[in-house]
Amino acid sequence: MRVSLFITCFNDTLFPGTGKAMVALLERLGHEVEFPMGQTCCGQMHYNSGYHRESVPLVRHFVETFRGAEAVVSPSASCVSMVQEIYPKVAEEYGDEALRREVAELAPRVHELSMFLVNVLGVEDVGAYFPHRVTFHTTCHSMRMLHIGDAPQRLLRKVRGIDLVELPRSDECCGFGGTFAVKNADTSIAMLSDKVRCILDTRAEYCASADNSCLMHIGGSLHRNRTGVNPIHLAEILATTEEGMPAGGIAAAAADAERND
Repeated sequence: MRVSLFITCFNDTLFPGTGKAMVALLERLGHEVEFPMGQTCCGQMHYNSGYHRESVPLVRHFVETFRGAEAVVSPSASCVSMVQEIYPKVAEEYGDEALRREVAELAPRVHELSMFLVNVLGVEDVGAYFPHRVTFHTTCHSMRMLHIGDAPQRLLRKVRGIDLVELPRSDECCGFGGTFAVKNADTSIAMLSDKVRCILDTRAEYCASADNSCLMHIGGSLHRNRTGVNPIHLAEILATTEEGMPAGGIAAAAADAERND
């Protein structure tokens, strides 16, 4: 299958290693990966902040950029939920019938990584090897908007060498929520503290997730408190084999740090 990578502006700017891991993983599974250079922000930040009109050009641009894609795959559940759940509302809100039709045609071909692997490709064992204790944080967008189910856990259970431990109160928000963490800092920090306490209770070496936005928030606290727990995107675990980790990812950096200590 020919797969178009929708990396999202957040990952492109701060976590490019996740995109590299996705390419390594999908190519290992025999798929051709392309990266449309014209892609930009999906408009989620604008829409969620109340700038609905300003998100319209970004919706149109996304549709134009990925119009001919066989499948669009992203490492961000929140951005995929923007496309699938909010794009139709944007087109309807501004009475753009042509855009509404194009969104309706494209949206079903836009997938979050774990759902693409499990539900579209029918793959659970991707040949990964990750001999570490891992817990998984289920993000709000993946759970409540995409209804991701247990797709990430099914993939992780097939990883050789992994010790996957359930995260207590896994359905609770980490407190990030984009601009929520800025506008409601005290509440966000309190929610984050609860999440980190649950992570530490698992005694995991890594906290994995399907969204680097949540992992940035969680990882900041883990790092500041010198917990020794590393955040890691699901794609980076799935891309890791017995030959090693993809260059540039969070897991690779942590492994390099351990070797240098």
